[in-house]
Amino acid sequence: MSNYIDVILPLPLKQLFTYEVNDEEVDKIELGMRLAVPFGKSKVYTGLAIQLHKQKPLHYETKPVEQILDEAPLVTKNQMRFWKWIADYYMCSLGEVMKTALPSAFLLESETVIEWNKETEIKAEALDDEEFLLYEALQKQNVLKIHEVMQILDKKTVLPMVKRMAEKGILILNQELNIKYKPKLKKYIRLTEANSTEQKLPDLLNTLSSSPKQKEALLKYFNFSAKTKKPITSNDLSEKAGVSTSVVKALIKKDIFEEYLIKQDRIDFAVAKTRASFQLSEAQQDAMQQIEEGFENREVCLLHGVTSSGKTEIYIQLIEKMLQQEKQVLFLLPEIALTTQLIKRLQAFFGDEVLVFHSKYSQNERVEVYRHVLQQSKGKIVIGARSSLFLPFKNLGLIIVDEAHEVSFKQFDPAPRYHARDAAIVLAHFFKAKTLLGSATPSLESLANVKDQKYAYVRLNKRFGNVMPPKIELVDLKELGRKKQVKGHFSKPLLQALETCIENGKQAILFQNRRGFSPILECKTCGHSPQCPSCDVSLTYHKHNNSLRCHYCGYSMAMQTKCLACSSPDISTKGFGTEQVETELQELYPDWRIQRMDHDTTRRKYAYDRIISSFENHEVDVLIGTQMLTKGLDFRNVDLVGVMNADSLLNFPDFRAFERCFQLLVQVAGRAGRTENQGSVLIQTYNPYHQILQQVTTNDFKSMFKEQLYERKNHAYPPFYRLVKFTLKGRDYNRVNEASDWLATYLKQSFGKQVLGPEFPAVSRIKNKYHKNIQLKIAANQSIIKSKKIIQKVLSSFEAVGQFRSIRVVVNVDPY
Repeated sequence: MSNYIDVILPLPLKQLFTYEVNDEEVDKIELGMRLAVPFGKSKVYTGLAIQLHKQKPLHYETKPVEQILDEAPLVTKNQMRFWKWIADYYMCSLGEVMKTALPSAFLLESETVIEWNKETEIKAEALDDEEFLLYEALQKQNVLKIHEVMQILDKKTVLPMVKRMAEKGILILNQELNIKYKPKLKKYIRLTEANSTEQKLPDLLNTLSSSPKQKEALLKYFNFSAKTKKPITSNDLSEKAGVSTSVVKALIKKDIFEEYLIKQDRIDFAVAKTRASFQLSEAQQDAMQQIEEGFENREVCLLHGVTSSGKTEIYIQLIEKMLQQEKQVLFLLPEIALTTQLIKRLQAFFGDEVLVFHSKYSQNERVEVYRHVLQQSKGKIVIGARSSLFLPFKNLGLIIVDEAHEVSFKQFDPAPRYHARDAAIVLAHFFKAKTLLGSATPSLESLANVKDQKYAYVRLNKRFGNVMPPKIELVDLKELGRKKQVKGHFSKPLLQALETCIENGKQAILFQNRRGFSPILECKTCGHSPQCPSCDVSLTYHKHNNSLRCHYCGYSMAMQTKCLACSSPDISTKGFGTEQVETELQELYPDWRIQRMDHDTTRRKYAYDRIISSFENHEVDVLIGTQMLTKGLDFRNVDLVGVMNADSLLNFPDFRAFERCFQLLVQVAGRAGRTENQGSVLIQTYNPYHQILQQVTTNDFKSMFKEQLYERKNHAYPPFYRLVKFTLKGRDYNRVNEASDWLATYLKQSFGKQVLGPEFPAVSRIKNKYHKNIQLKIAANQSIIKSKKIIQKVLSSFEAVGQFRSIRVVVNVDPY
């Protein structure tokens, strides 16, 4: 009886696919291993082995597995449980989860390669020009890849011609697997086996008596080997011996030395511990005790500590206890920017026990970290952004989610659209581990779970070392504008505070939640504003490269000197971003050292690190930035924080706008005065009497929570209702309208008034695709499982409608 294996493919397909395996392969395959399997007419993909069985599929002919890619499972059983939960809860396919979970270097794909069929006799005159060019290329090179054929013929569509030639028997088409991951190998030198004993040293020195430099290099080698017992490169040896590399090469030619390769990590995590354990303050000790007591009865604990209250020290003590139990720890952070400071702090205590995993690493670097976690060969502490949830932990004891309120923990595109905070709690549950959520401004959902006694709760009210909280003032731009006390986007009080701060040798942070120079360019004559040709949005002006850029699709064009509609040269900018704040401040104070930190200045791999290091080392006076400045960074010399415009945070069309505004402003204010000097925070606004801004000045979290919870209950929003958002995308405007009406009608048949829409979002066209949204509210007492079954049924019916095949439906569970 034949053997079969069910396989996950890294594609957005709902079902698993079944392949044949022979008796020899059955003994080698373990669940969680990668298999190279054929799919479609000619492609080969990396699949993941899920289940061995003997039941042949009824609806299609099975194909054999082409290759077993692993010797041991790459994915653990708990990982598979977690993947299935993610796919079920966030309504996506296992293939989409697989594509997110595994570094892409693990996901080999085939590439079509062509070669000349030597058995077919070809007359050159029978070939057309393009076929003859290909014929000539294959005479010089036996095998060509499709992309190489494109380059030779200088055209994109070459497959029809290649297939035509293959049908005539002129070419042979094959599939070749692209191996994406290659280990990093470094060359070292050692004595050849014949010369490897110390007894040989006198003979070797005699041999080299007429070559003093070679003799010196050999003596240095023996000296280094005896002292360190470590391998050495030829460059290092020549440097230590004070000779050129040609001297070492001569010793290799004489068969005294030989070269050999050692596999190395691309990331060096070998860091020595530099700090011993420390004593917690009385408040921290109380919090620590409460957390441990909370973990006795609950799986999740919320640590609500004001900014600079010393949460990190508590995390370190908890991690230490986990390491004593030989457990692994996952430390989740919302932003890569945060990892720089935290890595240094944790490495100071735990040395090379710390591993780091995030999207700024190359695919090969991610593969190496993945393997270290799987084999438990290096590091029991993993620091990472949300994707580190998918690492192959085997003995997880604790997950710490720092800045747990952060929206960055939510993945929006592509699927799975998971929330790392919520997913972390489920992952910890699978390991019978604990989850600690840390935040100075917890989300309403987390506090509602505390209220319902689902989470334990610990409060840290005071800053560490009894440091005073910063003094927060609201600056009325309307009033100061009337008095002519505003220069550009800077009020007089903010400029005075900046001058005092810099004169005293302190540093300042300015926060503006928009990058670029200006979001809108407008003609004063006709009112025209340059728009993106592919999106329904104005182009943002970027002064540093004098361009207009779309922040949705990346389209850019040169800055216009005259209006594109009426040719008038009278063009002005409206609104402002971080770049304009930087320009204005540099013009006012040319001698100040000003640095900008936003998406534009941190695109490169180590850009975050460089900016943060220069600010920490007092090489920068004023740091201007977007939201990434608000997330837990610890700068000891910052005396002043300025918020350029708080109103843009309040006037956002989102039910969470007030909560998010409060969180952002409290977090950014928390960067000021983190030592014995009380810091200052100036918030510029046209609406100083807004209740949220008033609550920020007094850090009145209770009032904000109470008011927002009341609003949410009245208007049926989380935490009282769950949200599922459907976004329909397509190139045909009318078809998107028809499809969204159809889907909304069928959803309303089951959910009635709980369905809102369809409606176009604020930006209704992105990358030439029209978007339309439908929102479904599911009450907390409704069964989410039953609701999702109804949704799946409606979506299956939608997919069966022929005229809607060009429309893509994106399902986003908990879209916030």
